[in-house]
Amino acid sequence: MTSRPTDSELPRIHGFLSDFHRRQANRVVDFPGGFAALDDRYTHSRGNNHLLVDGSTDPEALPARAEELLGHLPHRLVYVIDDEVAAACRGPLERAGYAHAATYLMRHTGPVPAHGGARSVGLDELRAPASEAWRRFLPGVSDEEVHHLVERRAARLGAAEDVRFLAVHTQDGEVASWVDLYLDPAAGIAGIEDLVTAEAHLGQGHAGRVLDTALHLAAEAGCDLRFLTANEAAWPHRWYGRKGFAVVDTIHCFERA
Repeated sequence: MTSRPTDSELPRIHGFLSDFHRRQANRVVDFPGGFAALDDRYTHSRGNNHLLVDGSTDPEALPARAEELLGHLPHRLVYVIDDEVAAACRGPLERAGYAHAATYLMRHTGPVPAHGGARSVGLDELRAPASEAWRRFLPGVSDEEVHHLVERRAARLGAAEDVRFLAVHTQDGEVASWVDLYLDPAAGIAGIEDLVTAEAHLGQGHAGRVLDTALHLAAEAGCDLRFLTANEAAWPHRWYGRKGFAVVDTIHCFERA
């Protein structure tokens, strides 16, 4: 499933990711080789409060930098984009109590599918199914944490030039599966995030329909480079492989609870 990217592909994806995290942040604190993306409205959201290292940095200084910038939060999370930088940072971070995980960057290399029948929806329509999904994914999660994880989607409206929340519905009009689509038509790149299916509707093909819609709309908008991220340790990346995605790189995640 792994493919060798061309030299021009990864810089485009990496640049999109850096911009995605900067644009949705409520405030950004730069440091040599990266930045902190922060949003005090959603302190329980790791996706809205973390460090992102997208250049060369001082590995030995990184744990203290994370403590300085994330010390007000219940978690510490550091993303490192480059493999060599991540390898240099791993020792200092692990000595400071961080665990390492990998997230695949997967590029769509298959044919563009037909429109899957999903439609754009607003925040209000996703609030109830997203809340239910987070309680399923994180047993014992508090009401405040769920609130932050659900409402953070409002910040994501600023994460790209064109942001669409797509959903497929049952015949009764219930939201069955949904996904975020982030488009930068001028750059020709699209990111797909947070594909989720409601528990009551698993195994019925809804996820495929909403993903097909996202890919179709991205191509229609002129985005020749379409990608998503998938946890290396979880199963969905194999399903994405069957949907025409190939692994082109790895993002390194270091976390300390």
